[in-house]
Amino acid sequence: MKRVVCPYCGFGCNLLVDPVTLEVKPYKGEPNLGKLCPKGLHSVEIVKSKARLKRPLKRVGSSMIPIAWGVAIDEIASRLLEMRELYGPDAVAFLASSKVSNEENYLIQKIARLFGTNNIDNCARLCHEASVHALKLSLGTGAQTNPYEDISKFKSVLIWGYNPAETHPVLMDYILRAKRNGARIIAVDVRETRSMAFADYKLVIRPGTDIVLANALAHVIIEEELYNEEFIRSRTTGFSEVRMAVKKYTPEYAETVTGVPTEMIKEVAREFALAGSGAVMWGMGITQHVSGVENALALINLTLLLGYLGERGGLYPMRGQNNVQGAAYMGALSEFLPGYVPLTDEKFRKKVAGLWGVDDLPTERGLYLTELWDAVEKGDVKALYIVGENPAVSEADFMRVRRALRKLDILVVQDIFPTRTARYAHYLLPASAFCEKGGSYMNSERRIQWSEKACEPAYDSKPDWEILTMLGRALGLPGFNYTSVEEITAEYFRLFPELEEKSVEELKNSNGIFLPKKRLHTWEFATPDGKARFMAVERIAPWEGPDDEYPLVLTTVRLIGHYNTGEMTLRSPPLVKLMGEPRALISREDAERLGIKSGDLVEIETRRGKIRMRAEVENVPRGLVAVPFHFKANRLTSSALNKAGTPELKFAAARVRKT
Repeated sequence: MKRVVCPYCGFGCNLLVDPVTLEVKPYKGEPNLGKLCPKGLHSVEIVKSKARLKRPLKRVGSSMIPIAWGVAIDEIASRLLEMRELYGPDAVAFLASSKVSNEENYLIQKIARLFGTNNIDNCARLCHEASVHALKLSLGTGAQTNPYEDISKFKSVLIWGYNPAETHPVLMDYILRAKRNGARIIAVDVRETRSMAFADYKLVIRPGTDIVLANALAHVIIEEELYNEEFIRSRTTGFSEVRMAVKKYTPEYAETVTGVPTEMIKEVAREFALAGSGAVMWGMGITQHVSGVENALALINLTLLLGYLGERGGLYPMRGQNNVQGAAYMGALSEFLPGYVPLTDEKFRKKVAGLWGVDDLPTERGLYLTELWDAVEKGDVKALYIVGENPAVSEADFMRVRRALRKLDILVVQDIFPTRTARYAHYLLPASAFCEKGGSYMNSERRIQWSEKACEPAYDSKPDWEILTMLGRALGLPGFNYTSVEEITAEYFRLFPELEEKSVEELKNSNGIFLPKKRLHTWEFATPDGKARFMAVERIAPWEGPDDEYPLVLTTVRLIGHYNTGEMTLRSPPLVKLMGEPRALISREDAERLGIKSGDLVEIETRRGKIRMRAEVENVPRGLVAVPFHFKANRLTSSALNKAGTPELKFAAARVRKT
């Protein structure tokens, strides 16, 4: 049996895969401790799928015709170099993938920067980049602070805008262990989620009011002097600004805005503060708003008030894809080098450049993924190289993305399936699936894990690292003479002081290596003065609100049997059966007013477009319609961006009618 990292969520389960039968069993070690969710159990279905891309293809007229690997890479390199010669390096952009290994993400950002551009990004931009920005502003490090194992030790767990029972099912074992150990579970969301079945306190809030509730909890903690005075005095700055800012966010005021009763706000604030330790966990319900950075800062303020960091607590912005944390850490972001180091850090930038055999690297921030499409429309970006992403479905207001994809002079898509995005490609390169190659991945808790090769690549596919090595050579870039994936691992190890003394063999023979260490901020923060910064935040209204024309609020939700754009789960018959037909959730009151019953076909419309879907009358608040993540939902969602470049996927004004 080969130990392989699951290709789905960011929890980072290990699978034991039989190289002959491809049978999957759960790994009994960390982090999943013998547990798997349905997606993990059926993960090899994508490997066996007959829909796989089988050979390189090139567009000729309206047809895609087979082409030899060497010819494809040479032609692609020639076209990219031509674009650089004619328009400059920033006329080319690269998209990395949260599904491929650290090594492969490291190579794609290395290619981009040696090519001369920082136009390199990945789908972290769509999910937790707001968390990264908030955490770096406040604590100096933009990542989850504690390992999963700490959750079961804490005496309170605050889950906000996040539904772990469906998004990270194996993580629920840690949360329930905490509950058995006496922890109080507090869940905050815009609807009653499956996770709320396990909560001691269930706070259903009106969409877009997270800051008001968080500031109201802080108000109670400060007014009743429940805060950790010693921690605040010795390890933080900015407390007085937050104290002043939250004065007006009384529980009574918060009730009028959020819908959460005054006494419930007071009780939860006291319960969380007096617990003595606590985890704060959040997801897209916090980040995918125009106030996403500020939402995350408001939650960080709560932990700083109580000193819930280090041994006494942790911040858990739970990652959605199996290597989205790794992609970001490897530098596949337009504003950061590997390790979230800013491009402007001359000392580190020179270190990276020296390792790559050049004098320096470009310093100007590249385009965010969410800014890319306007740049294509304006003609500033002519060529795009995509590895393992499907923006024609995953991006907000995706019709504008599809228009942009049509305008590109050259689009290269490197993937395992012919995705919706692949329809616009000039070249399609077949990549190997997760267990057909070796490499390392970083899960949400920053644990780097080795994933073994369990079987040979199907058809004429190649591991992404091999394809990118071929491309780097064809582009004439220095340092692309890799003959094994382990050579790339050893190279990125040299960028991080914590890994310089480690070997690839150590990684392979362990349960993972935490980067930079297992538990952050135990003694000091990664800020210039070693102290965390309180950041006062005020309520920020959504980009658009309901009105007479669009009286409902549309939000997107995840399902346990479905994953992102569906390219993987929809090719797995057991998961398709588990998921059933996706339905739009609507309240009983709204359904009665609109004459809708469960199973009726309805039309959902926003200012961006309309989709049809069957309705499910459920226990959701009046005025809310919740649509399963991706499918067709992003025809409707708003592309308004927050400070980190993340779109407001969780809030759009909508209307619904029975068809």
